[in-house]
Amino acid sequence: MNTGRLAVPPGTTVHLKDYDTAWTGKFRSKEDAAEKLQSDIALLATLQDVLYAQGNYALLLIFQAMDAAGKDGAIKHVMSGVNPQGCQVVSFKTPSAEELAHDYLWRSMKQAPERGRIGIFNRSYYEEVLVVRVHPEILRGQRIPPALVGKEVWKDRFREINAYEQYLASNGTVILKFFLHVSKGEQKKRFLERIDTPEKNWKFSAADVRERGFWKDYMRAYEDVFSHTSTPWAPWYVIPADRKWFTRVAVADIIVRTLQSLNLRYPKLDEDHRRGLQEARKLLDNEHSPTAKR
Repeated sequence: MNTGRLAVPPGTTVHLKDYDTAWTGKFRSKEDAAEKLQSDIALLATLQDVLYAQGNYALLLIFQAMDAAGKDGAIKHVMSGVNPQGCQVVSFKTPSAEELAHDYLWRSMKQAPERGRIGIFNRSYYEEVLVVRVHPEILRGQRIPPALVGKEVWKDRFREINAYEQYLASNGTVILKFFLHVSKGEQKKRFLERIDTPEKNWKFSAADVRERGFWKDYMRAYEDVFSHTSTPWAPWYVIPADRKWFTRVAVADIIVRTLQSLNLRYPKLDEDHRRGLQEARKLLDNEHSPTAKR
């Protein structure tokens, strides 16, 4: 599966119009891709077990998208085979008073996955160079000293984010960043479905429609993000999201390929540990087993 074409090459200027939101690669239907998805879900479960046992690497998956692009569904389906004990999902909402009293990366730093675990950020610190850029009044409410908020604030934040991600990578955190690229027309279709389906009403907010009015602003902000923060140590992938089934196949493929590239192995036991296992076996073999009572 050629998901490499979805990666944003570091140092390039990105134009989202060049990325087809309806591209499905070699697959022509959900049924056509079902076997591939199930295979990768099973592989991911195995790789996660080894990742956890080895305890050297952590995996951080970052999901960003416009509303109704399918982030929740992608996370739910792709991670369906993973052991919950080795995985954590964090959804970043509007910052709390405590979070606003700290720097913009503080709340994300607290949630970074530990070695052996998979961390999933459903939205992330990238909101600070997306929604905050589209709505500059949010930046004014962050109580940053005015002298520190100049014309280069966004470039400064790109540099800070790159440095933070490089720090994580150099300490064993593997970072994959996914932008689920949905078209404006498909988003409208999904919004109407949420309005017309009672079981989906809870997913819809009038604010979602208001944000559609800033679509071009968001696309420009995303393009700037990808152009400045897709790096060798933390690449961005622009995932076509008009077909939810393909979004899930593509995300699963990229995660599996990345984990396979780490050459993960179960820990090798030293002689003392092996002797301990043999002694434990002898004790268990010699243990008196009382007759079970009926």
